[in-house]
Amino acid sequence: MPDKIVLLPDNIANQIAAGEVIQRPASAVKELLENAVDAGATEIKLIITDAGKTLLQVVDNGSGMSETDARMCFERHATSKIKSIEDLFHIKTMGFRGEALASIAAVAQVELKSKRAEDDAGTLLEIENSTVMRQEPVAVPNGTSIAMKNLFFNIPARRNFLKSNAAEMRHIVDEFTRVAMSFPHILFTLTSNGQQLFHLEKGTLKQRVVQLLGNHYNAKMVTVKDDTDYMNIYGFTGKPKRPKNTGRPVLFVNNRFIKSPYLNHAVMNAYQEMIPSDSFPMYVLLSK
Repeated sequence: MPDKIVLLPDNIANQIAAGEVIQRPASAVKELLENAVDAGATEIKLIITDAGKTLLQVVDNGSGMSETDARMCFERHATSKIKSIEDLFHIKTMGFRGEALASIAAVAQVELKSKRAEDDAGTLLEIENSTVMRQEPVAVPNGTSIAMKNLFFNIPARRNFLKSNAAEMRHIVDEFTRVAMSFPHILFTLTSNGQQLFHLEKGTLKQRVVQLLGNHYNAKMVTVKDDTDYMNIYGFTGKPKRPKNTGRPVLFVNNRFIKSPYLNHAVMNAYQEMIPSDSFPMYVLLSK
């Protein structure tokens, strides 16, 4: 009897791994925006065409990459964040596994342009189906531009699974909002089909909340701040008198958006005697 167990070819393994990381355009938005934040960018642009199905591009003015790093960043498990097992317990960046770019390159046509301030020229890489199609020097500003084109072009069944442009765009705006709210000191813009939807100037957390949720929230927020030996919490909660019964609960831990029924229940208990039972308070709380 012949042996039955074989190793999957790299292209199949990459596509399986990509399905775990990149489920829809919004998944790539989250990963690419967090990469730009980790690169120390002070300005980040998100450019979308057809809800990310045709084009999803993130441009930042961060540290950029060398020619070698630009090539290596698309390898699975390639990372600049971990060198020993102990590093896992001291991670303060948004990502560290080194799977996002490899996953994106497995299911889309990718163009990367990157340049460090100390280099005379940048690097251009074009990758399709995890294969480098083109690599050459290029004149570009300091920072990184990565464009993901024709998502799931090589997996038609996955592409057909995507929802309507309106639905996918809602997911993209949600991810953009979460990252932008967590880093108010960074300028963010979002352009869709040539129309700028958001232009978020650098500022305080309160200014960012108002930019994203609307000016009517400006007078309806109460400052929250509590420092303890094991946790620091700050942010804003909505005043109990609200004309509507829907709030915008947002929780961040170490600048990461989280969903926590337990913490949400704790906040709801605090409002229990102040708002109707069918109402939901607005809050933006960050913990470090």
